Amino acid sequence: MPIINVSVTGKPDAALSAAIAREVTELTATHLRKDATITAVAISYRDPEHWFAGGKSLAEHGTNTAWLDIKVVDGTNTKLELEAYLQAIFAAFGRLLGKVHEESYALVHEVPAAAYGFGGKTQEFRFISGRMKAA
Repeated sequence: MPIINVSVTGKPDAALSAAIAREVTELTATHLRKDATITAVAISYRDPEHWFAGGKSLAEHGTNTAWLDIKVVDGTNTKLELEAYLQAIFAAFGRLLGKVHEESYALVHEVPAAAYGFGGKTQEFRFISGRMKAA
């Protein structure tokens, strides 16, 4: 049930947004074991003339870039899973956007289960409810 915010350089493009959402959702399910049916992805576009790396705009660099920000429940993934996810995300943006700048970032926020949820219920509530039903 993660929420994933993605910013990329370029002009808004519905086909590219759909491709990004599919790829990010699939990689999140594969590497972080998150349910794709309840994964949300929001994509925004930034003008490469207004995104800077090393003091130069991405337009000057002649590259694209991406920023991915995802929230997941703390402790649900190992360091190795997180590492593999970050590597896969960077590679995916290379395929989707073309030449990407090395300074393309992804951040996995691990948040407490009691402070995160959807549909008005926390993930902690869902966990406890599931355990009670199983008992």
